Amino acid sequence: MKLISAVLLGLASMSCVTAKAATASPLLVIHGGAGVERKDFSAEEERAARAALTEALRRGHAELMAGKPALDAVTAAITVLEDDPSFNAGRGAVFTHDGKNELDSSLMDGATLRAGAVAGVHTIRNPILLARAVMEHSPHVMMVGEGAEMFAAEQKIPQVDPAYFRTDKRWQQLQRALKEEAAGQAHADLETAKHFGTVGAVALDRDGKLAAGTSTGGMTNKRYGRVGDSPIIGAGTYADARCAVSGTGWGEYYIRLSVAHEICARMQYLGETPAQAGEDVVVKRIPELGGDGGAIVLSADGRAAMPFNTEGMYRGWIGADGVPHVAIFADEALSAPRE
Repeated sequence: MKLISAVLLGLASMSCVTAKAATASPLLVIHGGAGVERKDFSAEEERAARAALTEALRRGHAELMAGKPALDAVTAAITVLEDDPSFNAGRGAVFTHDGKNELDSSLMDGATLRAGAVAGVHTIRNPILLARAVMEHSPHVMMVGEGAEMFAAEQKIPQVDPAYFRTDKRWQQLQRALKEEAAGQAHADLETAKHFGTVGAVALDRDGKLAAGTSTGGMTNKRYGRVGDSPIIGAGTYADARCAVSGTGWGEYYIRLSVAHEICARMQYLGETPAQAGEDVVVKRIPELGGDGGAIVLSADGRAAMPFNTEGMYRGWIGADGVPHVAIFADEALSAPRE
């Protein structure tokens, strides 16, 4: 009798979870990178960035409201940000020491723990699409360099001439960084600092399933095939049934702390909220080691947080009502949903 009762209780619990998942309210949270400084930010650049963030939210929201999975919303939002030169990803990617644009990206499906990632590619217009192809059409999680581009050609992922990624703003940043390096000087501003800039998205769909994705152009003036946290599952991107995270910041520290997974682990094992876990890892632990940056965090029950420890972070969210909420600087009031 006790066994039957336990089984019935378990079935009832599963039914409750299923019912809850079936009535989940769609939610999308995005970022366009931490490390924004107001003093070096023109009114025109600010307008362009806010417009791009808003468009990314609307594009991802349309996927969610059409009943599409969280993966589709994340991919759609990041594609918009990769196509906009305001951000260090895709067309706005920074330059390496050798004057090239080198792109990294990753994507993870929280419901299945499937993941895909690419690093060090030079011709992929939207690296997030290639990361998804790696996840869905190969037995692997990560591909790099020429091999990843060969796979892209096989999968008919759009490729472009490397000149497509060049913007004068990023080129001038490299020139300043090279001069500072030659003179043995520290970087004069965050715009030329090597470790800032990334785009990302996390989403919750109508079925209560989560996904996360991240894309970046890496570090200004980087050498030796350096790869940061953005394409590394558990460091820059992570999603499971309870939590989804995308990070932005000094990649070496995000890798050392396994930041994305650490936030989700704190939520699972310590019962912390997205705000609590994000605060502990991003605002406390990363700076303690000497790093900086930010993250976006989303839970399966629709709570979100956007912690960062710099003057600004491009960020925004949109819920079922379709109203985009966007902010850039730390002093802007932007309450996260159910924070």
